[in-house]
Amino acid sequence: MSDKPLTPLLDTISDTADLKNLSREQLRRLADELRAEVIDAVSVTGGHLGAGLGVIELTVALHAVFDTPHDRIIWDVGHQAYPHKILTGRRDRIRTLRQKNGLSGFTRRAESVFDPFGAGHSSTSISAGLGMAVGSELSGQNRHVVSVIGDGAMSAGMAYEAMNNAGAMDAKLIVVLNDNDMSIAPPTGAMSAYLARLVSGPAYRGLRNTAKQLAMLLPRVFHEPARRTEEFARSFFTGGTLFEELGFYYVGPIDGHNLDHLMPVLSNVRDAGQGPILVHVVTKKGKGYAPAEQSDDKYHGVAKFNVITGAQAKAPSNAPSYTSVFAEALIQEAQADDRIVAVTAAMPSGTGLDKFAELFPTRTFDVGIAEQHAVTFAAGLASEGLKPFCAIYSTFLQRAYDQVIHDVAIQKLPVRFAIDRAGYVGADGPTHAGNYDTTYLGAIPGLVLMAAGDEAELRHMVATATAYDEGPIAFRYPRGDGFGVEMPVRGSVLEIGKGRIIKEGATVALLSYGTRLGETIAAAERLAAFGLNPTIADARFMKPLDEALIARLAREHEVLLTIEEGGLGGFGSHVAVFLARNGLLDGKLRFRPLMIPDHFTEQASQADMYAEAGLDRAGIVAAVLQALGTEDGALRALNLGRDKAP
Repeated sequence: MSDKPLTPLLDTISDTADLKNLSREQLRRLADELRAEVIDAVSVTGGHLGAGLGVIELTVALHAVFDTPHDRIIWDVGHQAYPHKILTGRRDRIRTLRQKNGLSGFTRRAESVFDPFGAGHSSTSISAGLGMAVGSELSGQNRHVVSVIGDGAMSAGMAYEAMNNAGAMDAKLIVVLNDNDMSIAPPTGAMSAYLARLVSGPAYRGLRNTAKQLAMLLPRVFHEPARRTEEFARSFFTGGTLFEELGFYYVGPIDGHNLDHLMPVLSNVRDAGQGPILVHVVTKKGKGYAPAEQSDDKYHGVAKFNVITGAQAKAPSNAPSYTSVFAEALIQEAQADDRIVAVTAAMPSGTGLDKFAELFPTRTFDVGIAEQHAVTFAAGLASEGLKPFCAIYSTFLQRAYDQVIHDVAIQKLPVRFAIDRAGYVGADGPTHAGNYDTTYLGAIPGLVLMAAGDEAELRHMVATATAYDEGPIAFRYPRGDGFGVEMPVRGSVLEIGKGRIIKEGATVALLSYGTRLGETIAAAERLAAFGLNPTIADARFMKPLDEALIARLAREHEVLLTIEEGGLGGFGSHVAVFLARNGLLDGKLRFRPLMIPDHFTEQASQADMYAEAGLDRAGIVAAVLQALGTEDGALRALNLGRDKAP
């Protein structure tokens, strides 16, 4: 027997077609190699690890059974798609995940023909898959469409809307339910695998269809009892009545880590020639990597880490994160006011509400991936005299826009919106960027909008929101750490609609909204080298605007810049409308709004993103000098300024 080591199978895979030639034993070996590759790659880049480890065998099986990319595989959310990327020609770039000019952390159409639909938010895969299935049929394409969706994403109403539609259309669609958390099925094993193969196979399907046809020959009065008897018999063994009611043929549950179970079932549903079909697969998040399996969050999202120990590398910081400041401030207010309750949509740790829940478990509500419901649920709480804080990322609050208007603002209900991840988010890229809340919320009458200039201001804004009972109020803050400013013992209630002057100056006024305040102050210090002494102001409020402050800045300065972490239609636009309506743009004032550009910014570090947008200190200095007509100085500020930035 030769002791020559086996050539890694992963090295031989250049296309998913190569999987068709592998034996079952080779596919198992490939899955082991793929798991090791994912762990090693993410240890270098950071990113979503646990979800990908849970679908290793499922990924191998899907690509081995289906003819991708002709057949479509849609990964809901996409954070479990790293193994898929490795098998579809992107292994050589997998260690660029979530880096500038690298692979996206999610599926992306522009990145590969194997990514038929881009994602970053959850619960879109069944709707998209149904559209593809119908579109393929209308265009005469004979292809299979598979939507892979997790049990967490199934908490969103959109998934059921799509399933109801697919069932009514009897569409040729396969949905794989990846059940990796709160299993809705009995334990898997040989018997459940056997039953899954049985009910997915042609013999059972043929028998079932024959039984239905025979039932139709009976008098009409017997039709419904016959249907119920057949459904009861199936659900007794397999569970799945809910999916059957939605019009799906249910298969499962099956062990998602056992290729001997997966492959026959997927082959059967591929060859069924009918739809829609739901395959219920039970997996383990973080499978095959002990530190992930033992972690409470299964290493859902990780920083760079040591593969041997699992220890994550955290950048040193002397300042708390904005998320933790919000959580601690809310706890402090809740200790003094038992009417405060907290609502989150499947992001308790991401929003810091896990800390709140430890102290106030009966006053914390995680409603699942259901932002629309979260907002209207909070409205209901407010209508009963409670003080709900609805903590949702800016990018996810977009999904509940109608509810903010219809269920909260029109009724003037005092729901408090804590908007995390405002502005650029770095490696998560454009799908998670919080660029738009200032615009979409700024159009809503009666909604008070605040943005914290630093972590101390955030604490004040939590106190302000607690005290405000006249209607809805929102405050935004970014991803990452604060500035390390001195923190108050407890937040103070701010006067609604009033900003503050940080430093008095002349000629140039810099009006910041949000945490670009630190870069604004640094820019003012650099402008001293050009003989300028700018006034620095922190707006604090976007609605209502501090009109007296803005009018004074406009009248007493030649240049007025607004600086914000929002897009077109946000703070700068509101200031511009005020200035125009009051004739303050008719004189010598040169007004320049600095904002996130009107295009989708690709993943990079937050610092790189803000520099590209001209929202770092060098960009602010350059904008001031350009407004004053000093083009050479502006160019010098851009070329040299960033080299000196810390």
